[in-house]
Amino acid sequence: MTLTVAQIDRDTDQLVGEWLPISEAAKRLEISIGRVKQLLKDKKLVGVRRGGGEPQIPAVFIAGGDVLKGLPGTLTVLADAGYDEVESIRWLFTADDSLPGSPIDAIAAGRHTEVKRRAQALGF
Repeated sequence: MTLTVAQIDRDTDQLVGEWLPISEAAKRLEISIGRVKQLLKDKKLVGVRRGGGEPQIPAVFIAGGDVLKGLPGTLTVLADAGYDEVESIRWLFTADDSLPGSPIDAIAAGRHTEVKRRAQALGF
């Protein structure tokens, strides 16, 4: 199985803050590493390589033992708009004055529908 996991740039890496290797994400989700890889492949999560090694996932994508509610749908919309993994992460973590805060902050606060609408507008 081949994962399409991009190498991340320094600026985006710093936007995210805390990262989880796939093995740690699997522990927090209480699923197998293979299942985490499937979530990446299915675009339910996104991961990137940070300086080599296994792909890593932003820690905020996992909350309460599950994938953050609203994140998979938002990632699908971003992918449909042509965003790759790194661009999706950058968009999610970049402050948006109209929210306020970043899209990932809004998703974590339960405002994922609002974020998804903004992501849909990117495709036009």
